[in-house]
Amino acid sequence: MVHKLLGITLLLFALNCKSTKNQANMNNEDVVLIGEGKLYGSGSEGIEKQNLVITNSKDWNALVAKMNAVNNVSDSFTEIDIDFSEYTVIAVFDEVKNSGGHSLNLIFQEINDKILVEVLRKSPEGIATSVMTQPYYIVKIPKTEVPIEFKKI
Repeated sequence: MVHKLLGITLLLFALNCKSTKNQANMNNEDVVLIGEGKLYGSGSEGIEKQNLVITNSKDWNALVAKMNAVNNVSDSFTEIDIDFSEYTVIAVFDEVKNSGGHSLNLIFQEINDKILVEVLRKSPEGIATSVMTQPYYIVKIPKTEVPIEFKKI
């Protein structure tokens, strides 16, 4: 009986220990802004409102090509060549807006062995330009084994 109790106790202890491989160890300094701004193609880029986790060059290059379909927005990116063996790209696109002054920002939190991304949307205050825009925000973070989830607001 004592051996069974000891075995169960050890099993419970082992299950409660967390592997460092699966823990998110990300700091705010680890989040590197690649680009933020607005697409001005009135939706003709074909990018819908979405949150993307990009883990390979093929998907990244396809996204950059779509973003550049109307205007060469990638010229303002801090970098284009991403080492996907070291980094993951997080890209967020809002819906096409009927006016200017809209923007996005991201907040990263480590919660329960996952990375939670909160998308903050800012609307214009007062009079805004009457041009169709689509806000985007793109960052890279160190590659991780833990899941990345977007907070539903």
